[in-house]
Amino acid sequence: MKTKKVAIIGASGYSGEELVRLLLNHPQVELVAVTSRQNAGKTLAQVFPRFASHPVSRALRFVEPQADELAKQADIVFLALPHGVAAEYAVPLLRAGGTVIDLSADFRLRSPAVYKEFYAHDHPAPELLAQAVYGLPEFYREEIKRAALIASPGCYPTSVLLPTLPLLRAGLIQPQGIIADAYSGVSGAGRKAEIDYLFCECNESARPYGVPKHRHLSEIEEQLSLAAGTRVVIQFTPHLMPVNRGILTTLYLTPRAAVTDAPGAARVGAEIAAAYAQAYAREPFVRMLEGTALPDTKNIVGSNICEIAWRLDPRTGRLIVMSAEDNLIKGAGGQAVHSMNLRCGFPETAGLI
Repeated sequence: MKTKKVAIIGASGYSGEELVRLLLNHPQVELVAVTSRQNAGKTLAQVFPRFASHPVSRALRFVEPQADELAKQADIVFLALPHGVAAEYAVPLLRAGGTVIDLSADFRLRSPAVYKEFYAHDHPAPELLAQAVYGLPEFYREEIKRAALIASPGCYPTSVLLPTLPLLRAGLIQPQGIIADAYSGVSGAGRKAEIDYLFCECNESARPYGVPKHRHLSEIEEQLSLAAGTRVVIQFTPHLMPVNRGILTTLYLTPRAAVTDAPGAARVGAEIAAAYAQAYAREPFVRMLEGTALPDTKNIVGSNICEIAWRLDPRTGRLIVMSAEDNLIKGAGGQAVHSMNLRCGFPETAGLI
């Protein structure tokens, strides 16, 4: 199978660093360019000493981000940039005929009005929204295979959508009244120097933030609405927890059928189990837990796996669904590489197991 040349714009952030790690060791790609304004001229090994044993890291140097040059060098370009900035590079790269996988929020939404509502500025390239494919491989596999512009989902949305979409599509839960409680490691805030994310501010502490309207609500609600066939509005509260990486999300859902007695709970439970089996039995990166097991971030950190477990509560009539993922891999770089594998016709697990 032919090797693809890839580049990363914004390779010095946490997600960019994970992309570097995954792509350096991918059997079917050649990492030909990495960009970073502050590190231009330095080798990968100098900026990321943990990659120093890889021969490419001692030769490949960071360069200034120049879309026209990168389009000539690479078949696929990953954008690991802040929202609002990524679109500036996507436009010329696509015009040059390249494939773009964007890890920012710039192309995750279909509506420029919704983008402006949640990101507080006009969309920089609204003409591209219609051609962007949401890069959730478990649900948009065929579309990703044909896409020139792939919008990789956010980390929180991935942790909410993977547990919820199969149930909404099967009509097993009410689209109203969904509550999502999520906890993220500090790396989710990005590699930046801000007081709120200093060690002494985060260690031995957990706190909510982005209440009541976190930016990721926009793509979560859009994807849930598409699955339900009606507008879905949820309550979403993110929290910062004192670990480096990982996301743990608990969802509180209402089944369409009553679960107030044992027969009702058994019937609904069988339907839920069947929906999840149909959705994920053959998915390499979703692990449905069985028996008494519950999601635990220590079991997924460093992997491209999302763990999911669920419990019916006849006392409250609620369905509780829990998920755990690595925010930098399944929630960012790993999911983007999965999309690249699909786009290029590589084995889906290439470079990820």
